[in-house]
Amino acid sequence: MSNRTINSKKIKKTLIIEDESDMCLLLNIMLNGKDVELDHVKSLAAAKEYLAKEDASVIILDNKLPDGYGIDFISYIKSNYPAIKIIMISGYDASVEDVALDNGADIFLQKPFTKDKLYQSMMGLLN
Repeated sequence: MSNRTINSKKIKKTLIIEDESDMCLLLNIMLNGKDVELDHVKSLAAAKEYLAKEDASVIILDNKLPDGYGIDFISYIKSNYPAIKIIMISGYDASVEDVALDNGADIFLQKPFTKDKLYQSMMGLLN
């Protein structure tokens, strides 16, 4: 795929905020070999700690997390780390999409989504 050669160096970091281990594994498999460096956290509190210490270029953010909703965390990210791009993922109703985008998410992906759609979304945000 030609998209792979567009950015031959590793993306600084992509943070996945997702509490379901199966989904984290799936995202890892989907992005494996795509010049993406991945880190994972399972809660909004852990995400805040991570972002205080590490740089991230992209956040893949699930909506339903053990300590709150990703949709409410978008404004925190955008006000404290405005350069970070956000891909919101959710398996819930489509009304979440409008709110996520209004709150500042760059892209919304409804579960299930394809490997190509995820990768194209990430590359579109970073190029």
